[in-house]
Amino acid sequence: MNKQTKPALSFWQIWNMAFGFLGIQFGWGLQMGNMSAIYEFLGASPHEIPLLWLAAPMTGLVVQPIIGYMSDKTWHPTFGRRKPYFLIGAILASITLVIMPFSSAIWMAAGMLWILDASINISMEPTRAFIADILPKEQLAKGYTMQSFFIGFGAVLAALMPWFLLNVVGMDKTSADGSIPGYVKLSFLVGGIAFLGAMLYTIFTTKEYPPEYYEDGDEEEEMGYIKGLTTAFKTMPNSFKQLAPVQFFTWLGLFLMWFYLTVTICEHVFGATDPNSELYADGLAWANICFGYYSVVTFIFALVMPSIARKVGNVKLHFMCLLAGGLGLVSIGFVHNQYLLLVSMTGVGIAWASIVSIPYALIANDIPAKRMGIFMGLFNFFIVIPEIIAALGFGWVMENLLDNNKLSAVMLGGAFLILAAGLTLKVKLKDS
Repeated sequence: MNKQTKPALSFWQIWNMAFGFLGIQFGWGLQMGNMSAIYEFLGASPHEIPLLWLAAPMTGLVVQPIIGYMSDKTWHPTFGRRKPYFLIGAILASITLVIMPFSSAIWMAAGMLWILDASINISMEPTRAFIADILPKEQLAKGYTMQSFFIGFGAVLAALMPWFLLNVVGMDKTSADGSIPGYVKLSFLVGGIAFLGAMLYTIFTTKEYPPEYYEDGDEEEEMGYIKGLTTAFKTMPNSFKQLAPVQFFTWLGLFLMWFYLTVTICEHVFGATDPNSELYADGLAWANICFGYYSVVTFIFALVMPSIARKVGNVKLHFMCLLAGGLGLVSIGFVHNQYLLLVSMTGVGIAWASIVSIPYALIANDIPAKRMGIFMGLFNFFIVIPEIIAALGFGWVMENLLDNNKLSAVMLGGAFLILAAGLTLKVKLKDS
């Protein structure tokens, strides 16, 4: 069967196919901005937090390649190729988001996080492959940029929810029984609705192409999952190998930020150490504002990234963005005013816009169309492996080397981003 030519899509068609990421990021943003605080509400100590976050990378390591492989092999005339996984993941994630803040013990919250991350990964990996499936090569950068836009927008909405509920709706900052406050619970409820709603919008507005659009001319040997994954490792494109160390230190730095930034702002800037105090609630709300602000920067910067990339190339742009993010995190150590934190987070937002788009644009042209899912899952290994290392080992670092200083952990995350930026200069790819 001859491969069919994929037509160029309009702006609004690309908008519709990327819209689902708004929901994914809404749910994920609530998780990133609030899980460490939820653990502290339930009595977790600083050195325990990395291990409690282990769910995120472990589920990504296991789930994404499997779902990628399965979605590569899926086709239904009505439900399509990737969209069944969008829907299943969205339903499970939405239910878990609603239940999560009602956790009454650390083990329960950690268990919910495992389920939530598995569900998000069921939706996320096919969504990334979805872009490469539908768009012709000349529109891939636009597709991933639009995806970056919605990632930023969804994160903004997630980040603003606690502040909105506290300052506009007027909900209580603490709970009478010392449990997770009501504003956190309602934020997660809204996130669950947004996740499912956004994914349904993309499912109903975007048509997937039949298998002939992914044929590469030669019949490919039918492989099981293990052989398929092994073959993917053996035939790993050069772009994967060059970007691997960049991805490693990038995501190591990001994970340290997600571990400790929220509680660092509460303690370092607001001077709050009691999770059940009103001052801590103010710090948590502002931390979410910071997450929201850098997400605003992300989707604004995403609009100008294509024009910058045309002038300097994707690789140089990625270097500059990672450097900005690293300097932003390091600078937090010198900031004691809540509003000056926004200057630091500007760099983080610029970095995030690049992190969620440019690496995928660089590898997309090197991946066989019929195996897009499993290769995207394989590329995710370079994200989850450093996260697993951080989750398993950084508790020891916190306790023995950093004296449980959360600010030092955030600044170290910035140093890792700067290192990743330096390694980017070693990347030599065509059309970069």
